[in-house]
Amino acid sequence: MTLLCLDCGNTRLKWGLHSNGLWLERGALPLTGIGLLPETIFSLPRPVRAIACNVAGLQASDAIAAVAETLAVPLSWATARAEQCGVKNSYDVPSRLGADRWAALIGASSVHRGACLVVNAGTATTIDVLDGECVFRGGLILPGIDLMRAALAGNTAQLPLAEGKFDALPRNTADAIASGALQATAGAIERMFQRLAGQAGAICLLSGGAAENLAPLLDIPLLCIDNLVLEGLAQLADKQE
Repeated sequence: MTLLCLDCGNTRLKWGLHSNGLWLERGALPLTGIGLLPETIFSLPRPVRAIACNVAGLQASDAIAAVAETLAVPLSWATARAEQCGVKNSYDVPSRLGADRWAALIGASSVHRGACLVVNAGTATTIDVLDGECVFRGGLILPGIDLMRAALAGNTAQLPLAEGKFDALPRNTADAIASGALQATAGAIERMFQRLAGQAGAICLLSGGAAENLAPLLDIPLLCIDNLVLEGLAQLADKQE
């Protein structure tokens, strides 16, 4: 059975075709191109059902539903619950946890059996604590790296939205902005990891578009995962069978 997993974030739709425990193909489309998905996967094994999570609003939900209708597959939506797939949710109101964060936690529990810091570094950066008993204890939401850079450009008179590179001691403005955003995020990740550092086998699982730039800055046990949300959606769908 081939499953279509859809992770709709704030800027892209990440998709994956999953069958018998393996990813057959994965990719991404801009939000404006969601309707192109049937054409994109036309030559790949045909899915028999789909599961999605969406944080991009009603228009994106409607576009995803239209894709499922075009593909003639039943579509289910992932939502956070008090407990699912062995993971317990200690959010004040469990259903208010973002579906993408919940799916990432489910994915993390399938990748690492133990305490882990679950980081998804995309348009926003989420940093969530999953303890050794598979209990989600809480977490942070930060502006993503690009959002930090854009905030400086949009709210200051002399700091441009310029491409810069990381430097431990930047000596130009573009590098200072890029390095500041990366260091701020890395610092938040490392501070949150200290809550788990005493637990045996604790690790940081890092995912998202900024993972490649963040990973070299982190001085903690680390494993980069291509897309934790898709991993979690596959697990959730498997439990729904």
